[in-house]
Amino acid sequence: MTDTPTGNEFSAATGRELESDHGKPRYLAYQRELIGPHCGRSVLEVGAGLGEFADGFTGSDRYVVTDVDSGAVERMKRRFADRPEVEVQQYDIDGRTRLSEPVDTLVAINVLEHIADDVTALRELSESLTPAGNIVLFVPGYQQLYGEFDRKVGHHRRYTPATVSEAARRAGLHVEVARPVNFLGAFAWWAAVRKGGAGAPNPRLVALYDRFVVPVTRALEKVIPVPFGQSVLCVARRTDA
Repeated sequence: MTDTPTGNEFSAATGRELESDHGKPRYLAYQRELIGPHCGRSVLEVGAGLGEFADGFTGSDRYVVTDVDSGAVERMKRRFADRPEVEVQQYDIDGRTRLSEPVDTLVAINVLEHIADDVTALRELSESLTPAGNIVLFVPGYQQLYGEFDRKVGHHRRYTPATVSEAARRAGLHVEVARPVNFLGAFAWWAAVRKGGAGAPNPRLVALYDRFVVPVTRALEKVIPVPFGQSVLCVARRTDA
């Protein structure tokens, strides 16, 4: 699917078109490789956009893919019509919505940074989990990389492993993993967005990054821990198991 929902308040407020991962197949595979091992048999993905991540994520018994944007929800219903394990729902990312049937894992990719009160949101999002359930967060990393793009798409902050862990702990969650990822991407982001002042991705450079930089990043991070990254991966579990 290549169309993008337009003409609604949520897309306009958050720069949905600018943040889409469409056209980055290697990067999406890299995200799935990082997130997949931390997911249980039932998964809720919040803020899923057009379902780019879920499209290549298989093996779950139940995968609930959601967005607050009604246009995105309708497109995802068509996209996943032939996958019986996938449910599509409208769901508010600030935590005011709860699933009637809880899941093992909640996945939020580039979502938490859009919420002013991230601690309250995490606490309320955890109510859609089973007692032993976990939340997998993939968030923009390091305030030093904050630039015009972040402002344009409505990011309140970028995180470090320490700051995302603190938010999770204050929400009553036990942090199991918190580490930087996409080491090489951080330098590309700094050059293009922080230093270069770019307010929107350059499609040609994005394609080159996906083709050449992402495979090197994936290989590098399999053998050495990296000290810095464009993003931070955090896995936190409910403590009332």
